[in-house]
Amino acid sequence: MNNKEREDSLTLGILETIDQQDNVTQRHLADHLGVALGLANAYLKRCVRKGLIKIHQVPANRYLYYLTPKGFAEKSRLTARYLSASFDFYRRAGDSLRQIYQECEKQHIRRILFCGVSELAEIASIRALEHNITIVGTWDPDSAKKSFLHRPVWRALTEADQFDACLITSLERAQEYYDQLIETVDKEKIYVSSILGINHSTENNDTPSP
Repeated sequence: MNNKEREDSLTLGILETIDQQDNVTQRHLADHLGVALGLANAYLKRCVRKGLIKIHQVPANRYLYYLTPKGFAEKSRLTARYLSASFDFYRRAGDSLRQIYQECEKQHIRRILFCGVSELAEIASIRALEHNITIVGTWDPDSAKKSFLHRPVWRALTEADQFDACLITSLERAQEYYDQLIETVDKEKIYVSSILGINHSTENNDTPSP
């Protein structure tokens, strides 16, 4: 996510939260958005300067926040942009995964291990239903989940059920997972969606995986 996308995401989060609860506190905003209190306060002030939010002080040093007509319009605009980007992501991810599964079938690869709990894994699970592919589970060293998509999650690769190939499904740590996998898994057995933009090169082998 670039700086502009992050700014829009935080702005949309603030506008949605205030639209749902006008007596929200800055601490609540920060917790809800998953950012530091100072950053939440800075974005709140920015929204006020842009005329998206009005502040009304009430007794006991409390504040009520309201969306202005401009704020409602901006929330609608950002929501539409987010949905448009989301649909585009699903379309591009689906097309990329279809190609990967077709290649797996040509190579007689049937048992796939997902690498990363994410929305991409959810899309990959749905697309797998269209092919002769079995998802054995998910390897994710950073997840506390025991199961995902009704299948087991393993934090250690050595604990995973037998698999024919790996599919990188992590969105936030895709490159790190790929770098870990190539230390123990044949590079030709590691599949990567084109939307992830992973660098496949290594010191010993610069040939990209399928």
